[in-house]
Amino acid sequence: MKANKPSLILFFLALLFTIIFDWTGQDFLGVYAKAIVLPSIFIYYLISSEFKIGKTEGLIFLFCFIGQVFDLMDIEVSEIGGVLSFLVVYLLIVKLFMREHERIKLAKKDILPISIVVIFIVYLLVSVLSLQLDSMKKFNIIYTFYGIVLSVLSCFSFISYITKGTHLALLMSLMAISYIFSDIFYIFNEYFSYSVVLVLIRDVTQILGYFFMVEYFLEKARIQKKILYNN
Repeated sequence: MKANKPSLILFFLALLFTIIFDWTGQDFLGVYAKAIVLPSIFIYYLISSEFKIGKTEGLIFLFCFIGQVFDLMDIEVSEIGGVLSFLVVYLLIVKLFMREHERIKLAKKDILPISIVVIFIVYLLVSVLSLQLDSMKKFNIIYTFYGIVLSVLSCFSFISYITKGTHLALLMSLMAISYIFSDIFYIFNEYFSYSVVLVLIRDVTQILGYFFMVEYFLEKARIQKKILYNN
């Protein structure tokens, strides 16, 4: 067994138990399962990358940890603390996209699917923000900026996949989809009455978002290493 496999197995076991505890309403045990998720995927990343981690990637993990702690604490400041933490995460990921990816070149055949994607993401952003939750009214500017940053991240990911179709772009898109669903269903959980299905979708997509994010980091590092080797 490879050295990184135990931590990856632990990650998916944490995901499985999160599903089980969410479904059975065991919130107390669910907290312990969710608490294992980030440490296990972080260890998987460290071992897989041979303990090499960039400053931006390190900051992303740090703010993911902080956001997760706010979420698990479930105190008065947890909501805004979690939002600000993951806002920083999304900003750092956008920074990585802009800094380390080639300029996107659009062909005529790409214009229609890209237009559909952009219109759909803008529609989602406007629709979710228009729910006007009581908590959102307190921090309306922060939530709006948060939604815009996530929309930019998503548009960049989907446009990259449409124009390039690479494995790296696919991982970017899967990460973006996971974060979109996680955040949308987080708001749905606040807006609608309690539903185990909404909770499950929120937690599963958030956890899968971490997985696709780490796979994106590792694939990006492999590509950069291959380029340096060929040169």
